Amino acid sequence: MVLSAKHRDELNSAVAEYLKSNGYVEAFNHFVKEADVAPDKIQDKKFAGLLEKKWTSVLRLQKKVMDMEAKISETVKEYEGGPTKKERNADSWIPRPPERYCLTGHRMPITRVLFHPVYNVMVSASEDGSIKVWDYESGDFERTLKGHTDSVNDIAFDVSGKVLASCSSDLSIRLWDFQGFECIKTLHGHDHTVSSVSFMPLGDFIVTASRDKSIKIWEVATGYCIKTLTGHREWVRIAVISPDGQLIASGSNDHTIRVWVVATKECKVELRDHDHVVECVAWADPHVTPHINEAIQAEMPKAAKTEGPFLVSGSRDKTIKVYDVYAGHCVISLIGHDNWVRQVMFHPSGKFIVSCADDKTLRVWDYKNRRCTKTIQAHEHFVTCLDFHKSSPYVITGSVDQLAKVWECR
Repeated sequence: MVLSAKHRDELNSAVAEYLKSNGYVEAFNHFVKEADVAPDKIQDKKFAGLLEKKWTSVLRLQKKVMDMEAKISETVKEYEGGPTKKERNADSWIPRPPERYCLTGHRMPITRVLFHPVYNVMVSASEDGSIKVWDYESGDFERTLKGHTDSVNDIAFDVSGKVLASCSSDLSIRLWDFQGFECIKTLHGHDHTVSSVSFMPLGDFIVTASRDKSIKIWEVATGYCIKTLTGHREWVRIAVISPDGQLIASGSNDHTIRVWVVATKECKVELRDHDHVVECVAWADPHVTPHINEAIQAEMPKAAKTEGPFLVSGSRDKTIKVYDVYAGHCVISLIGHDNWVRQVMFHPSGKFIVSCADDKTLRVWDYKNRRCTKTIQAHEHFVTCLDFHKSSPYVITGSVDQLAKVWECR
């Protein structure tokens, strides 16, 4: 770069002032003579310390440039790893802000949101005691199911979508005909808040978890409790059935996850890696197994492949953990949420884990690389629940702010 005459004179004056003020007398005399620097210029106060100031400014700018280059590189990696507009591969669907619809109507915090397995509707449950049905493609409200007299804590569909089960702090479980929208059975047996409900794969039994520290298995046809599982020392927050229907995983306020054999009621494994209440547990479907093995081997190349089964959990200790159930240990741990993790599940492709938390965010995790690949500030209050559609590009969330939101993926 060629300097103008004015800039060259200023630079020479600044260099001369620097040499003089630092005691480099011989160098100063030679430089002044050779550069023909006027004596009055050296005495000018504006050149005092000017060279040092310019130098430190250059260093600061260099650091800013390096930081910016690192951010650009990270952004390019994320962009290249995501789907393009031309190719929206379902394996890479990720929810993107802003939300497509914001659904209002509940009068208290939303506790659970759920897609229907067949129709283009979703269901939300709330502490206001109601269950609401919405068309998630249009954002329209359809109807309200009333019957519970206290907070509805969980809801579940059978595989056909014809029966909806709900459980409540009123100590009951209700079965609803989702075609006629009427309550067809009310089940009683728990002695405290019923916090979780789920269907067996064939839809002939349901499993519930309760604050009374027990897990119960109920026959849908008769409404009778046929088995009770006990062992947790505190409130059982959740109980979910494995895809093959042979195991139940439960999470509790006692900080443990227990895995039970349905046929024998035996507790096969007790997992103790969390340091606080286990809020949520979800099984990995069989197609997810290769992705988990790949993620394990990315960190431990010599690790042998395993058939699982695997499950993922979220806790009030702010962490997400993936377990190899039969091995009985945690194989992946994800840290990033700033508050209680309220719900977690595997992405339909099996490549990601999706979670929501009391830090008001919805997050997508690239668990192979142990990093959060997408964070969405989803609600103005705690995000209590989420669901990811199995075959359509939609995610739904519910919050303490009484809103349910529909997010489109791309």
